[in-house]
Amino acid sequence: MKGAVLVAIAASIGNFLQGWDNATIAGAVVYIKKDLALQTTVEGLVVAMSLIGATVITTCSGPISDWLGRRPMLIISSLLYFLGSLVMLWSPNVYVLCLARLLDGFGIGLAVTLVPVYISETAPSEIRGSLNTLPQFSGSGGMFLSYCLVFWFSFSASPNWRVMLGILSIPSLFYFLLTIFFLPESPRWLVSKGKMLEAKKVLQRLRGREDVAGEMALLVEGLGVGGDTTIEEYIIGPADEDGEGQIQTAEKDKVRLYGSQAGLSWLAKPVTGQSSLGLVSRHGSIVNQSMPLMDPVVTLFGSVHEKLPEQGSMRSTLFPHFGSMFSTADPHAKNEQWDEESLQREGEEYASEAGGDSDDNLQSPLISRQTTSIEKEMPPPPSHGSILSSMRRHSSLMQGEPVGSTGIGGGWQLAWKWNEKGEDGKKEGGFKRIYLHQEAGPVPSKGSVVSIPGEGDFVQAAALVSQPALYSKELIGGQPVGPAMVHPSETASKGPIWKALLEPGVKHALVVGIGIQLLQQFSGINGVLYYTPQILSEAGVEVLLADLGIGSESASFLISALTTLLMLPCIAIAMRLMDVSGRRQLLLTTIPVLIVSLIILVIGSVVNFGSVVHAAISTVCVVVYFCCFVMAYGPVPNILCSEIFPTRVRGLCIAICALVFWIGDIIVTYTLPVMLSTIGLSGIFGIYAVVCLISWIFVFLKVPETKGMPLEVITEFFAVGSKQAVAAKNE
Repeated sequence: MKGAVLVAIAASIGNFLQGWDNATIAGAVVYIKKDLALQTTVEGLVVAMSLIGATVITTCSGPISDWLGRRPMLIISSLLYFLGSLVMLWSPNVYVLCLARLLDGFGIGLAVTLVPVYISETAPSEIRGSLNTLPQFSGSGGMFLSYCLVFWFSFSASPNWRVMLGILSIPSLFYFLLTIFFLPESPRWLVSKGKMLEAKKVLQRLRGREDVAGEMALLVEGLGVGGDTTIEEYIIGPADEDGEGQIQTAEKDKVRLYGSQAGLSWLAKPVTGQSSLGLVSRHGSIVNQSMPLMDPVVTLFGSVHEKLPEQGSMRSTLFPHFGSMFSTADPHAKNEQWDEESLQREGEEYASEAGGDSDDNLQSPLISRQTTSIEKEMPPPPSHGSILSSMRRHSSLMQGEPVGSTGIGGGWQLAWKWNEKGEDGKKEGGFKRIYLHQEAGPVPSKGSVVSIPGEGDFVQAAALVSQPALYSKELIGGQPVGPAMVHPSETASKGPIWKALLEPGVKHALVVGIGIQLLQQFSGINGVLYYTPQILSEAGVEVLLADLGIGSESASFLISALTTLLMLPCIAIAMRLMDVSGRRQLLLTTIPVLIVSLIILVIGSVVNFGSVVHAAISTVCVVVYFCCFVMAYGPVPNILCSEIFPTRVRGLCIAICALVFWIGDIIVTYTLPVMLSTIGLSGIFGIYAVVCLISWIFVFLKVPETKGMPLEVITEFFAVGSKQAVAAKNE
């Protein structure tokens, strides 16, 4: 995982630059106001100009990143940071300064929107939360260094605010070099464009191993949006073979499940009422029954995390070395990569291994003449070979690599099942993609509900069952022997992505993402950060440092630097807990602390405790507020929004959530000076406390726990849960 960690650290430098800029303008605005004789409203405009730029660029950043890729947008972000800082270094008047702040805001908007997406799409699911907390750590680190710089400048007779702002160009240039020469493209984006070979190479670099077949298969399955997903339950055991290596299935009610690698299969018996996930999906939970407002999505996710097996992965009990339908009869078959470069679709034809057949129509099956074990059990159609074996031949997903890590993260396993006829008697219903999750420890084979010859253990598992992402009903007319699949790049251009926003699961996820981003902003954190020096100065922090001969402005900068320094160990703790306790639990634990600290600030502003006591209370409460905020409410909204949307529309949905984020940021930042002069600090903190209380209720009722789960499984859960929510309303 070293590769993924280094890439995440490099990408998070974009947030380091944002934190640097936030702290620098918070300190420099004190001198800008004096130098340019700014009125209060113009002062707020100078600060908010970067937020306006971030908002404007966010409106188009998502769709463009879905089109061009994540990496090019991060390169553009670094360039905008660099140009904006150079113009700020030169700015002769407030108009040029506002223009420079606008360019800087463009860079901030791209970084804040796309860095969490980029990290989520490159990180392993087991440490995705920790790595996606890095942007918060980097941002706070940038703020600390910037406040130290401003504190040092404050001792000069005439502090140069242009140099304060222009120094940003140095780390911006370093970030630009990293985005050009070090950061790879997101493998999920590459798969969505059909660039399978390049995606495989990136994954191998990020994971530090050659065997990435299972994860490649998972990325392909993540291309689907919507679909009719159902929850089933199985008792699963090893697949047995006869003397000739053929798989045996003695009972009709057993299902053959096939893994993502050659030589990987299981035998499963459908059961009912055995898994907590299945019970919740059918009857709801005790929480839902006692609390009708609880979102079914929340309890659905919770049922998985409550029953997570100690071993954490099915691979320890699911026998990875048994026969598979993907094994080929010809061991010397040509091993081709399934990539648009190797397929050479531009003006050329697909050539089958038989030599005579070709097909330049991507709507037709990918055909080969290899024979699989399942073909021997079925009469071949008059004109088609096996599509399954074509997948084996053309796809990097099905290459005969040594079996390594077969799980897809969080105790989940990817599998498929194929029947000659589907459950409803129709052939198109026979090919299904399955996400398996072990819900109990091994079940002894003796006396098990699954009576399979041979020795071994059996496990109880829940399953999310749906059509594969590359499944094509148009190909069924040809009566292929295996599942009808199309190339990933062919599905990339089908249908407007805006239409996908109407899918129930996507709409449900948007409600969660927009809600938590909006509430986070109105909890007041960015407004407090931008004006921390002024707020602490008004609270009388100079009393604490007067004996050291430090003036009020310098003292407020020093307190701000120390506050951000204290944030860093808190964020480090959050990084450790993000994938252990989880996102939801951290929010539910830390938001009450935010409420208490804000209430104490209100009391301290209303009641006269004396200047020294008042300064001490204000400083302690602000520090506690910041430290608790950066542990959860700071990073979690961006982490959640980067996890809960399907690959096809992730950029677009992130842009919508980020747009809400920046609009709320502008409102809070621009209105804070006015609110300070009208209702005062006590009124402001009182409003923030009420918003935090609303936030806790929203998180408790609407925000699910996503720790350790693959992104593709998370989106499937939202699809299932949203349908359950609709059904509950209808009842």
